[in-house]
Amino acid sequence: MRLNQLSDNPGARKRRMRIGRGIGSGKGKTGGRGGKGQTARTGVAIKGFEGGQMPIYRRLPKRGFVNVFARKPAEVNLGRLQDAIDRGRLDAGATINAEALRAAGLASRIDNGVKLLAKGELKAKVNIEVAKASKAAVAAVEKAGGSVTLLAAASAPADGERRKNKAESKKKAAEAED
Repeated sequence: MRLNQLSDNPGARKRRMRIGRGIGSGKGKTGGRGGKGQTARTGVAIKGFEGGQMPIYRRLPKRGFVNVFARKPAEVNLGRLQDAIDRGRLDAGATINAEALRAAGLASRIDNGVKLLAKGELKAKVNIEVAKASKAAVAAVEKAGGSVTLLAAASAPADGERRKNKAESKKKAAEAED
């Protein structure tokens, strides 16, 4: 076999469609864009437009509520906790808190606390300090001989409390000016 005898498999390379090259090409005249109007031109973006019919996002009612101020804790499962202890990333003898979990790579954002969940199996006897824990997780830790201490959850002040704090700070500022 020589270089001039090399060839691709039949059908391996398909030529591109050359649009707008006459009626004999199969994609002539309008070039696959149909008739006249907005969509025949470039730069068309009619997202959600249904031809004048009321769009589905306006026909359906709004449902539910999403609290954008919700403070979601980092979640840690017992199985991952045991895995980190087995790998030597966590010391089972020391108290395991949010900082230790962050250092071990189990929880990245701990500013809203850590929640302990019961997925997986825990064999080591550990003392854990977290903001929240499921009942099943607490039972599993206690079954292994450890303990779970629930810390006061880091939470934002209630709306009334926020207004009161703002009013107090304004009052202090006014007194400072006098």
